[in-house]
Amino acid sequence: MNSPRLLCAALLATAALAVRAEAPPAAYDPLAAAAAEGLIGNVEAGVPPQCYTKTGARSNPCWTCHTSRNGRNQTDDWRLQQRYDFSDLGRTNHWTNLFQDRRAAIAGIDDTAALAYIRQDNYSALRPALLAHPDYQGWVPDLDYRQGFDAAGFARDGSDWRAFRYKPFPGTFWPTNGSTDDVLIRLPVAFRNDAAGHPSGAVYKINLAIVEAAMAVPDSVPDAKLRRSIEPVDETAAGMDLDGDGRIGGMAIQIRGLPAHYAGAAAGVPVLRYDYPQGTEFLHTVRYVDPDAPDLMSARFKEVRYAIKRFQLNEVTRKWRYDEEAQERDIGGLPHYSGTSSSGQTNAFGWRLQGYIEDAAGRLRLQTREEQIYCMGCHTGIGVTVDQTFSLPRKVPGAAGWGPQNLTGIQDVPQAGSTEPEILRYLRRVGGGDEFRANGEMLQRFFPGGRLDEAKVRRAAPGGKGDIRDLIVPSRGRALQLDKAYMLIVREQSFIHGRDALPAPAANVHAQLDNTDTALKASGRTYQDGRLWLDWDAFQSVNSNTQPARSLQH
Repeated sequence: MNSPRLLCAALLATAALAVRAEAPPAAYDPLAAAAAEGLIGNVEAGVPPQCYTKTGARSNPCWTCHTSRNGRNQTDDWRLQQRYDFSDLGRTNHWTNLFQDRRAAIAGIDDTAALAYIRQDNYSALRPALLAHPDYQGWVPDLDYRQGFDAAGFARDGSDWRAFRYKPFPGTFWPTNGSTDDVLIRLPVAFRNDAAGHPSGAVYKINLAIVEAAMAVPDSVPDAKLRRSIEPVDETAAGMDLDGDGRIGGMAIQIRGLPAHYAGAAAGVPVLRYDYPQGTEFLHTVRYVDPDAPDLMSARFKEVRYAIKRFQLNEVTRKWRYDEEAQERDIGGLPHYSGTSSSGQTNAFGWRLQGYIEDAAGRLRLQTREEQIYCMGCHTGIGVTVDQTFSLPRKVPGAAGWGPQNLTGIQDVPQAGSTEPEILRYLRRVGGGDEFRANGEMLQRFFPGGRLDEAKVRRAAPGGKGDIRDLIVPSRGRALQLDKAYMLIVREQSFIHGRDALPAPAANVHAQLDNTDTALKASGRTYQDGRLWLDWDAFQSVNSNTQPARSLQH
């Protein structure tokens, strides 16, 4: 039996917790957490949790990222499918949130409360809060999401950000695994101006079309044979024959052959395949899954991520940088990036990344340096990226691909060089709907009796009657469960231990690596064919929101 003294202490502690829980949040300072950061606890934070997957001899999710060299990407890291090639420090899995059991806590969160939370705007307050710090040197978001986008995907606030639609990268980035997202691009001012230096929407569209063609056509196609469907653009404004019909004039709907240079005030800038112009920016927001929103995206942002290409490399320097990365990996060296939390992190290939994430009260705050490093590994040292990026090379071609992200009408087209739908290939090679094979709903839907139902998956492929929503959108119940799991991570502020919203502990994950052999080499299940590019010509057209948008079903 407890003593009166112990009982009194317990009651006081409970009262103190209640006071803290009901106390109003501290004054909003989005820089405070980053400023208070001490030593980095996980110097291998750039190695994502998915890299600790227990593959066994049969499950290979590694092929999507680690593949043979392609385009200008010389990483050629497909052999990482065969071994856990970590430093001594990296052999301990620091992503301990993977092993938390949150089911009881999730059950304690009411659906109505969760929906109310994810439907609150936490973005609008960020910019004024940052501007209250005049000495802050980091990126200050300049897009007003409340004003929305026009029919062509341009931000209505005049910021020149442009949204585009793309097929999500396989695995973690599917809504069924916890998050939705959108990506916007902005080219430097010269690319938005005509030859006289005046702002020109026509020239801006032309230069975006050229960037799209330079990034999204696979490297199996030489420059002279390049073909890319684009939105209609004015060749007269371009001052060049884009569609290869032998004349300059009219509206071009295809680029035939890689243009030698960009248009307007950027006419002096050469076009390089798989190399964004210096100054190119990307804005990437990560959201909760709103089961009732037509586009599935919550009003609340989990994260706001920003990238800018600060400098370009010549071919000699580029090769040297890739060689240096390979040598460091071979000797077990630790990754290194320049920058602070306030400046963002800059990698060896010219990209500076910075991000904001929720604080315990749900407000957006600057990520600490350790939290920022989390994004650097995938945007620096893996073989599948195109100029260290993921989304634009996967853009839906032409006018249908310009606009806020929406999965409606996007079918499961193959990767470039493949003969089977991409998602079907992923499910076959992984044996599940996520890297950890922890998505029970995907297993139940597509692996009845433990065998992949290929016919069901192919309904979303070219020639089928469905689209990728039928494959990668969770049920309403699962969406809310994942939302609540992430809400708990936000309350804990435990991002340095992982951001994956897993309700139950992951079984197929190593906590500690002693044997670095994945067992995939011996079973003959390693692949060198992973590509970011897609074969959109596998069918004739992509519907641009022509099918009615659907909410999630019970």
